Amino acid sequence: MMKLRQVALAATSLEPVRSSLMTLLGLDADFADPGVAEFGLENTVMAVGDTFLEVVAPTRVDTAASRTLASRGEALCGYMVLFQVDNFAMLDARLEALRLRKVWQTDRPAVTAAHVHPKDIGGAIVSFDEMRPATEWVWAGPTWQQRRARNVASIVGCVVGAKNPPALCNRWAGVLDTTPSEQTLNLDAGTFISFEQAPRDGVLSVVMATEHVEEMTRQANSLGLGRVVQFVPA
Repeated sequence: MMKLRQVALAATSLEPVRSSLMTLLGLDADFADPGVAEFGLENTVMAVGDTFLEVVAPTRVDTAASRTLASRGEALCGYMVLFQVDNFAMLDARLEALRLRKVWQTDRPAVTAAHVHPKDIGGAIVSFDEMRPATEWVWAGPTWQQRRARNVASIVGCVVGAKNPPALCNRWAGVLDTTPSEQTLNLDAGTFISFEQAPRDGVLSVVMATEHVEEMTRQANSLGLGRVVQFVPA
């Protein structure tokens, strides 16, 4: 299994991005993960069906999120892409064979996960996570099933910008062990990663499924979020 399960955005300040997204998505509650403090961050994780949208904000200057925001010259931008796998050991062997460095790794009863160095894969920090049980997602906190978004069904995709989209698409395809189709990687559970021309490599937007595409798009634009969220029919 290789499923897009979570996308993280980076913001210079958590508010008002957090409040705007909760209004847009139809959320009454979210989850702040105290574990991200080790990275010099604060965050919110929002449940969108059984997928998740995260926003991180730096609490100090020497963080990967700070560097990403500075390099993009934006107050809000894409940051991380998290994939769920069902056999981390097999994935780990592929990372080793491809000589991809890890910037973080954990192995505990509920999860085994690792983050790949963004310079090795390009475009984002990429995480691979094996959950136990597979239906859970520890980064969303307890009882996330009780606080899911009302206005969107799930995160279905992620758009990655690249100076050379075919090359970056092929690089990701090698890591994810899949075959590109017109600069798109089609993954399990109907999820996908697509690559578009951009001045620099980086996550451009997260794509969510909804029954109200036009209305959600209008609201996202009015809240200043139209650049980082897109909607497709559920």
